[in-house]
Amino acid sequence: MEMLLMGLCVSVFGLAVAAVAFGAATRRESSTPAVQPALPAVMATPARFFSDRVVPPVPLRPQVPIEVLLQQIENHVRLEQAAAESFVEFPTQALLHSKTTSPFVN
Repeated sequence: MEMLLMGLCVSVFGLAVAAVAFGAATRRESSTPAVQPALPAVMATPARFFSDRVVPPVPLRPQVPIEVLLQQIENHVRLEQAAAESFVEFPTQALLHSKTTSPFVN
């Protein structure tokens, strides 16, 4: 019985501490607004993030035609299919862990 009462007291104390912490975390700041400084007569120009100098735009890279990209993808798929077929025909651990010859793999 004494242990039950002790557990109940500790639980109530923990609940009170949690309620106080929750109340402190959710309490709003004072309702009166802070004194704001007077606005300057002349608005300053907005500052840039790192510097005030203007950087010329970076020229775009020339676009690669879609046919070239499709051809590279087809070659990659053919190489992977050939590697898979050779492994199916003669499965070895060396073929399983060998690197591919595709240029798309790092």
